[in-house]
Amino acid sequence: MHHIRKNLDKSQVELTVTVTPDEYKKHMEHAAARISDRVAIKGFRKGKAPYDLVKKEVGEMQILQEALEKIIQESFYNAIKKEDLETIGMPEISVEKTAPDNDVVYKAKVALLPKVKLADLSTIKIKKTTKPITEKEVNNVIDNLTKMQAKEVLKKDKSTKNDKVTIDMDLHLDGVPIEGGQAKDYHVYLSENQHIPGFNDALVGVEEGEEKEFSLPFPENYHNKMLAGNTGTFKIKVKGVYERQFPEVTDEFAKTLGQENVAKLRELLQHNLEHEEEHKANERAEIEIFDALIEKSTFDEIPEVLINAERKKMFYELKHDLERNGVSIDQYLSDIKKKEDELFEDFKTQAEKRAKAALLSRQVAHDNNIQVTDAEFKQEMDVMETTYKDVPEYKENIKKPEVQDSIRNMLLNKKVVAFLKEKVMEGESHTHEHEHNEK
Repeated sequence: MHHIRKNLDKSQVELTVTVTPDEYKKHMEHAAARISDRVAIKGFRKGKAPYDLVKKEVGEMQILQEALEKIIQESFYNAIKKEDLETIGMPEISVEKTAPDNDVVYKAKVALLPKVKLADLSTIKIKKTTKPITEKEVNNVIDNLTKMQAKEVLKKDKSTKNDKVTIDMDLHLDGVPIEGGQAKDYHVYLSENQHIPGFNDALVGVEEGEEKEFSLPFPENYHNKMLAGNTGTFKIKVKGVYERQFPEVTDEFAKTLGQENVAKLRELLQHNLEHEEEHKANERAEIEIFDALIEKSTFDEIPEVLINAERKKMFYELKHDLERNGVSIDQYLSDIKKKEDELFEDFKTQAEKRAKAALLSRQVAHDNNIQVTDAEFKQEMDVMETTYKDVPEYKENIKKPEVQDSIRNMLLNKKVVAFLKEKVMEGESHTHEHEHNEK
């Protein structure tokens, strides 16, 4: 086997690989055995027919086609090893010559792992900033908890700002009904903010059975691009007005939430909010660390295959988040008036940043000998198996090498982040409430 290397732009190389018949003979024999396992050959059990009979039955070209994947896999691996290349993603294979008893020749274009020169960590200083939790924030949570336990009582009076109104609605733009702008028995909580400013105000003072028409401008950044910045006409019929009766915040109310009294409830909420703020502060600090590293480190050109892999992840993450909120990706694309490939292109800048962050994480681990031990990996696998023990498809999924690689990378990234925080984080600072609000 021999190969010729050609360096391409965008951190890619092209290898022209030649494999002789003697070198791929074993793959032909294995391929013939696989074919005889699928094709009945008289006088022989499946998988046991000799090579010459299989060749006579199906033709040597079919055997070569069956063997080709293994021939390419082995020879490509050997060529990469000889060149001492670190590659990423799958190679792009273009077969040049295939004929029985002749050399197999193919071209393999593959992306190289870009080299990274890591910034001097001593030049980077990041301060984690946490915002103190105020009494007002605890009160807001309690208010929301009382709303969750509110009783809704149908009333015959006009609606007030604290009521719920149930309506049928038709939305028109320039006299034309909007697709998806119709709703039956639509619940509007008048004390809560709507995406369209003024919508709730227009429903204050209505009563059951009333019909009303009003026009409102949609915000410039409204998610539906056809409506954004335009004025819509709403035709509504009031189906019912409900007074919302909220429970008093007493010890009895606290007990319905599993706490002894109001004081214990407030203490728990304070703790939960502080824990949430700590988590957010850590996330902000991690983003700042990698932003600073990206700015001060140098990278070889990032290959498209790496950027595209990140874009695919971003698209999947968006789709998953939308589906959790009951929105399909098709509906989202329709609302923003974009095609899938246009959205994919929009992700490019952020995807390149994410790719650089992944490369930096790998480089930090390499330069500082940070590794995931077999014991750490097993411990994580045990936790996952316990967590998903009642999900049959998980048991099969977890056996896949790419899934296990992903879990190892996740654990490694956690160790890298912990290492970086230790190196570049300064003492924690606190943002006062009035300062936070001004920002």
